[in-house]
Amino acid sequence: MKTSGRVVVITGGFGALGQMVAAAALGHGFSVAVLGHTAEPPAGLTEKLEPNALLLGGVDLADEVAAMTAIGAVMSHFGRIDALLNIAGGFRWIKIEDSHSADFEFLFRMNVQTTANAVRAALPALKASPAGRIVNVGALAAEKATAGMGPYAASKAAVHRLTEALAEELKDAGVTVNAVLPSIIDTAQNRADMPEADFSRWVTPADLAEVMLFLTSEKARAVTGALITVRGRV
Repeated sequence: MKTSGRVVVITGGFGALGQMVAAAALGHGFSVAVLGHTAEPPAGLTEKLEPNALLLGGVDLADEVAAMTAIGAVMSHFGRIDALLNIAGGFRWIKIEDSHSADFEFLFRMNVQTTANAVRAALPALKASPAGRIVNVGALAAEKATAGMGPYAASKAAVHRLTEALAEELKDAGVTVNAVLPSIIDTAQNRADMPEADFSRWVTPADLAEVMLFLTSEKARAVTGALITVRGRV
């Protein structure tokens, strides 16, 4: 497969969306670094992504040192980073009255700290790129939360504000920063959690991957600080 020479780092790359984005990025000519939280990648992923991919497991991006170490490994392998796609995150449905501080800590650690740590670690390389790109995954639920979504929506709203602040901070450095805001992503886990839903109305990982990769492209060079809704038909 012919590559463009550009390198993309995908956090949360062992999950359903991360795997789809990684495969799509290869199709767009990127070399790919996939960071996963579990020690080993899912069965078949290594074979699917080789030879233009680096898979790093056991990476806790909520830990600042671990994030720096992982990004350092990417730089040692590829020598550059042109795009960072922050997919790593977590979800928990819980009403405020039933929640505890541990629920908020879990969600902010998974959704906000992972994003901030990955960005800080990758920024020197992204600034050195001719066209650095950061794409975060927010949530439509953070624009208007419903019952049981308070802690999760609060953490994703923080990702939205982080995206806007980064875009302002980096607008003169040649790095664009945007976020996609999906409604419900059509994954096996979401189908299991909502078996009575009409899955055809949800956002497919493939469709969301294409929006994210568009934001890494030269055609999207004028787009920064945007929170882009990817609703499907929800």
